[in-house]
Amino acid sequence: MDFNDTIKNLTYNLLKFALCTNFPKDVKDALEKAIEKEDNDITKSQLEAILEDIKLAYETQMPICQDTGVHIFFVKIGSKMKIDLALIDDAIKEGVLEATKKIPLRPNVVHPLTRKNPGTNVGIGMPHIYYEILPQKDYLEITVLPKGAGSENMSVLNMLDPSQGKNGVKKFILEWTAEKAKNVCPPGIVGVGIGGTADVAMKIAKEALLRPIGSRNAEPEIAKLEDEMLDAINSLGIGAMGLGGNTTMLDVHIECASTHTASLPVAINFQCWAARQATGRIYQDGRIEF
Repeated sequence: MDFNDTIKNLTYNLLKFALCTNFPKDVKDALEKAIEKEDNDITKSQLEAILEDIKLAYETQMPICQDTGVHIFFVKIGSKMKIDLALIDDAIKEGVLEATKKIPLRPNVVHPLTRKNPGTNVGIGMPHIYYEILPQKDYLEITVLPKGAGSENMSVLNMLDPSQGKNGVKKFILEWTAEKAKNVCPPGIVGVGIGGTADVAMKIAKEALLRPIGSRNAEPEIAKLEDEMLDAINSLGIGAMGLGGNTTMLDVHIECASTHTASLPVAINFQCWAARQATGRIYQDGRIEF
């Protein structure tokens, strides 16, 4: 089979699903629950408008938000998958090019200094692709995470002193979210990466955004911390679109990595209410699953 065309077409469809037609059910359900427990009428109207926007995007097959983001891909390659790895990058870029023209997507990718915009959403290092090998699997899995600038611009990395410990981590997450949450088009998701190195912490913070709403870290102490931070953040009263209310964030997801004895990196990566993502698999025999 022609894996180049298959990956290109899958990429195109994943972007259309994520940005237009297949809004994640867990996020939609969480937004509906937020309306049920909201007693601020203005905020409730904002949440209702969000749900109406999701409905219209599905009906018109147009993007949910005008900021269709930059496109971050997580690619998992089964060790039993016989494929030329060199073609994956090019095929994904071709899919992004086609999606930009046909859906269409706003051309967001520019040179960081000259600000020159090729109009394609493809540039130096973009789309960015993270790779992972899956032992004993016979498929290629592609996940796209479109990241809008409003939420991405509020990202932060802090290299804490290890002596600050868990209380220092909690203080940093709460204070930064209190300051920045209103700018991320809340209610959204807080992704937190603790440990590793500076780059690892930010990567796992972004990966944390892919987890379903309501899921918890497998490590009980971290799961407890997720619940504590969600309650603390929602007690701030920032609410939807910063207008006040009971739900500032839909969830807090924390991922950890072992780190140097002298280090305590903590990264925060926000996602707005339009928590768009989509995943597809290509099997060795040509089957495709979404």
